[in-house]
Amino acid sequence: MTALNDALIASRIAEQRKAARALLSYPLLRSSGRHRDLFVLVAKYQQELREWFDRETGWRLTTTSEAARLSKLTTVADPTYPATEVSGSRLPFGRRRYVLTCLALAVLERCDQQITLGRLAEQVMLGAADPELAATGITFTMERRDERSDMVAVVRLLLEIGVLDRVAGEEQAFVNTSGDVLYDVRRRTLSMLSTSTRGPSMLTDAIDRCAALTYETPPATDDLRNRRIRHRLTRVLLDEPVLYYDQLAEDELAYLTGQRTAICRRITEFTGLIAEVRAEGIAMVDPFDDLTDVRMPEIGTDGHVTLLIAERLSGSIGSPVAVADLYAMVRELAEEFTRQRVWRADATAPGAETALVTTALHKLTALRLVRHTPGTDWVTPLPAIARYGVGEPTVTEPGATKTTPTRKRR
Repeated sequence: MTALNDALIASRIAEQRKAARALLSYPLLRSSGRHRDLFVLVAKYQQELREWFDRETGWRLTTTSEAARLSKLTTVADPTYPATEVSGSRLPFGRRRYVLTCLALAVLERCDQQITLGRLAEQVMLGAADPELAATGITFTMERRDERSDMVAVVRLLLEIGVLDRVAGEEQAFVNTSGDVLYDVRRRTLSMLSTSTRGPSMLTDAIDRCAALTYETPPATDDLRNRRIRHRLTRVLLDEPVLYYDQLAEDELAYLTGQRTAICRRITEFTGLIAEVRAEGIAMVDPFDDLTDVRMPEIGTDGHVTLLIAERLSGSIGSPVAVADLYAMVRELAEEFTRQRVWRADATAPGAETALVTTALHKLTALRLVRHTPGTDWVTPLPAIARYGVGEPTVTEPGATKTTPTRKRR
């Protein structure tokens, strides 16, 4: 009986951990579709999950018959987490698509249970005609094909996250002005999208509405201050590839110094992530390598270029490196690797090195391996990139943990 009880306890812990990892990977889980089994698991352990996330992170878990939503308050404003096209090239959304998304959600909030794509686009067009919005330079008239394509990209994103369900028709027909599409509107899922601590309708007088949406009342006691610090640190460890000590406030660093072991142990027990502690900071490493939306190393030309640039930058940690030097390096290597058919043929085209380096720096920035602002001439390697430096070969024991930094989906 003891062995049986141990097996049942181990099975329950494994299931609960799988449910926690599911919420970190997919903060909005639908009860239907490809993640249905994960939703069932989250629903089964919703009480334990809700208590842990509330206690350790301050994130709110909401479950209904349609979906489970982990309302993750982000630690920083991060441009490396853009909305992207659901299919095809996965290009990130531009400014107009973000505006159309917000307008579409506003329309769906007050529409009937069903709506056509044409009707949704018409209502969005009316919203875009608001003088205050038009003054920002945003226009949407549905007269051009690219505008209709933007609208379709928004709708496909809403289909992916479960706000809409397609009933009949195909979006490409709308782009070609040859047909329309009918959708069911999932209001309960729509109501779960916002992760703000305050309702948007309450912010009419706010100067910085984005900051006001996630504003948290300052703690009034030492216990509440420590709780807030614990929330902040755990959020970073769960959501970011690396927590660097030099990016913490004095009180946060002091708290982490005394509570590091306890915080990391609780995260490991709950999620299976393993703490890798270095002199500069902490990375919660995923031994299963499925909790990240940005992988490195990666196959293909872009992945190889990224790895080579990381190797080059690993020798200059803390010292800015000219982006022009990286262009020159990639341009030189392109001849050799395309000749060997390691890189794709267009890597030697004039200007190809610019796109390759830009893609690599975007990935390295997302993984917190470098600090770089798009369009600037310098990139600063951060300490965690040292793992990609070339050193003496070592023998890895069987079953050793992979130590690639990961970040979690939002």
